[in-house]
Amino acid sequence: MRDIFINCLNKNIESHKNLILMVGDLGYSVIESFQKNYPSNFFNAGVAEQNMTGMAAGIASEGFHVFTYSIGNFNTFRCAEQIRNDIDYHNLNVTIVSVGGGLGYGALGYSHHAIQDYALLRSFPNMTIYSPGTNQQVQNCFEKILKNKSPAYFRLGKVNNNLKFVEDKKTNEGHWVKISKSEINDSKKCILTTGGVIEDAIKMQNSKKYFDYDVYSLPIWGMKYKSLQPNQISKWNEIITLEDHIEDGGFGSYILECNALTENKTKIKVKALNQKVCGMVGSQNEIKKAIKFIN
Repeated sequence: MRDIFINCLNKNIESHKNLILMVGDLGYSVIESFQKNYPSNFFNAGVAEQNMTGMAAGIASEGFHVFTYSIGNFNTFRCAEQIRNDIDYHNLNVTIVSVGGGLGYGALGYSHHAIQDYALLRSFPNMTIYSPGTNQQVQNCFEKILKNKSPAYFRLGKVNNNLKFVEDKKTNEGHWVKISKSEINDSKKCILTTGGVIEDAIKMQNSKKYFDYDVYSLPIWGMKYKSLQPNQISKWNEIITLEDHIEDGGFGSYILECNALTENKTKIKVKALNQKVCGMVGSQNEIKKAIKFIN
């Protein structure tokens, strides 16, 4: 997905000359095309994420759209104060691009697990979360990010997902996207995902246990889109949320919060990463298998 992101930058910079890409001395073998073609729009801030974020806020205050690019935890938790006070508080046009969401860098251990990022970023009132699950959704989200001109968290998987789904091209803020229909007509059960767990949801649907569940994705969400959720939730008798994040403060918690003050009788079950992953090292698939993620 990181390749798709860089391609989007390269394709759009001629019509959006105010785009700036900043990296924290990471992204090699991915960012070179942009760096070579548009050196004036590229900055390597070094291994100094707090400084990178502060610089991004300053540059954005002068009318630029700045993208800060790094591995999951580094441009989020290491500079949480700068995101909170410099970017979100001033409602600046900075997009935090996080690669390896969830367990994408699981082989490097807990320091590289991005499994509490939703909880942090969604707590900022001006921040919108863009968590695409397919290459098409990456492109759709990028287009929305260019238009919205406000603080954004762009959470990307480490690898591409070329799968095509029912309504994958329809990506609107706060609205669910149909991914796959169940074997049951007019099903009242739904698996709702965000981010790079779409394939896991499809595997669930293909099993005997969940064959009667439709699959939906919510790629664009956050505090400002909470009011759009209750009406969509009310259409279902049962919803299972699925995410590569720990349960506390994550996507499932967000959906539960959206529904809490309504009279909806929808049963909502949260399926998230077991906290045991905090002490685990291995590939994303190995860790998911060890904790029986979708069983």
